[in-house]
Amino acid sequence: MAEDLATGLATGRLARMGLLAPQALALAEDVLAKARAQNIETLRVLFVDQHGILRGKTLVAEAFEGVFRSGLNMPSTLLLKDTSHRTAFAVWEAEQGDGGAFVPMRGAGDVLLVPRPETFRVLPWSPHSAWILCDPVQTDGSPISFSSAQVLRRATADLDAQGLEAIFGLEVEFQIFERLDAALDHSQSTMPGAPVATRNLTQGHQFLTESRYSDCEAVLDDIRRNAQALGLQVRSVEIEMGPSQFEFTFAPLPALEQADAMVMFRTMVKELCARAGLHASFMAKPRLDNAMANGWHLHQSLLERSSGRNLFEPGADGSLTAQASGWIAGLLTHAAASSLMIAPTVNSYKRYQPYQLAPDRIQWGQDNRGAMLRALMQPGDAASRIENRAPDSSANPYFAIAAQILAGAAGMAAGLQAPAPTSSPYDTGAARLPRSLGQALDSFASSDLFADTLGPEFVSYLAQLKRFEWERYLNTVSEWEQAEYFNLF
Repeated sequence: MAEDLATGLATGRLARMGLLAPQALALAEDVLAKARAQNIETLRVLFVDQHGILRGKTLVAEAFEGVFRSGLNMPSTLLLKDTSHRTAFAVWEAEQGDGGAFVPMRGAGDVLLVPRPETFRVLPWSPHSAWILCDPVQTDGSPISFSSAQVLRRATADLDAQGLEAIFGLEVEFQIFERLDAALDHSQSTMPGAPVATRNLTQGHQFLTESRYSDCEAVLDDIRRNAQALGLQVRSVEIEMGPSQFEFTFAPLPALEQADAMVMFRTMVKELCARAGLHASFMAKPRLDNAMANGWHLHQSLLERSSGRNLFEPGADGSLTAQASGWIAGLLTHAAASSLMIAPTVNSYKRYQPYQLAPDRIQWGQDNRGAMLRALMQPGDAASRIENRAPDSSANPYFAIAAQILAGAAGMAAGLQAPAPTSSPYDTGAARLPRSLGQALDSFASSDLFADTLGPEFVSYLAQLKRFEWERYLNTVSEWEQAEYFNLF
C-alpha cells in the first residue's frame, strides 16, 4: 500500500510539473498516513490571500490523496478581491490597461493550489479536521508573482545567496469582545457586512495587572493551549493597555515560518472566539469607545548561517555593527514606501498618533517605545534585535516581513549608516509616516525598491488593489462630515 501511494504521488500531475519536490512528496506520504491514523474526516485546503486571510475548500477523506497528486483548482478572482470582497480588477474586459500583467486571470478562470505538506495541522479545537496551506500557481505551473508566500520567498532569495537569514519575533495585539449581535439581518448582509455589536470582557486600562489576567484566564488559556497544540511557539500571554485588549508574543523564527505562524494564530483566535460567542478583532484602531489601537511589533535580527552569529549584536563598546546600522538606515529610508505593506488599510493610519506608544515619525531610538524603530542591542546579548513598531495587526505577514527584509537589505547593500538615535520620538521636526492610505499608496508606487526586487507586476497589482479600496473610502460620506456640515450649511 505504501509503495502504491509513493508511486501514485510521484507520477501525479504536481510531481510531473515539478511543483512538489521529492522531499515534499515524502512528507506528503507522512501527512496522509497521519490523517488516516487520526481519523481526519475533512481537510481544509487553504491559501493565504492578499490580505493575509485564509481562503479555500474543504475536502473529505477520500479526496485527500488527490490534492497531493493533482492539486486543487480555485477561482483566480480570490486573488483579486479587496477588503469588501469586491473584485478590484476588470476581469471581464478584454483590456485592463495593465500591460497584460493579469491576462491569465481574465474571465475569472482558475488557479491551481499546490499543497505545502510541512504546514499540515490537525485542528485541536476541531480534531476531526485539519489545515494545509498551499501556494497558488497558474494552471500551467508558472508562479504567481504577487501570491503571499511567493513574495516572501523572492524577498529572502538574496540573503539566502549570501548565507544570511533574517529572523523575526512577534508581538501581536488584538481585542476579544463579548458578541451581543452577530449582525445577521438580511439588510446587514452588505459588502462588507455590517459590524457585529460587542461589549468588553474587561474595563481595561490596567496594563499587565494580575487581576485582569485572572478575569480572562479561561479564554486566554483556551487560546494559548490551542496555539501550542498547533505547534506555535508562544512565549507570553499579556493583558494589554486597553479594554479587552491582549497580547501574545512568539519565539523568533525564520521569515516564512513566522509568517505562517501569524496567519495560523490570527485565524485560530477568530475561529475559537466565534465558537464561544465572542468576537476577536485585529483591526488597527476599532471605532469603539475607549478602545486602544493594535500594533504588531516586528522584532528582527540577521544571522550568519555558517557561524550562527547574530550580526546585530554590537561590539564591546556598544557601537552598531555595519549590518545593524545599514539595516536601520534601510528601514528608515524606505519607511514611507513600505507603509502599504505593513499598514495596509484605511484604518491603519488612524493608529499613528503621538504619545500613544505608537510611532508617527520616521526615527529610531535606543529602547524607546515611541520611536518607529526600537533598538534592543547590547554587547554580549545574542538576542540583539531591532523592533519595528509601525506595523499593525491587520497586515499580511508575508508582505510585511518581505518589506522589512528588502528595505533592511537595501540599506546594507548601499552601505548606508543609521543617523543618530532620537530621545524625542515625537519631535515635530522629524519626517512623518504617511498620514493616510492615499499617501502610503503614492510613496509605494513612486519608489523603485519594490519594482526592482519584487517586479513591476507586484507593484501594479498591490497598488491597484489598495487604490480600489482607497477610492471606495473617498466616495463614502463619513459620520464626521454629516455632523460637521449638515446643520451648519
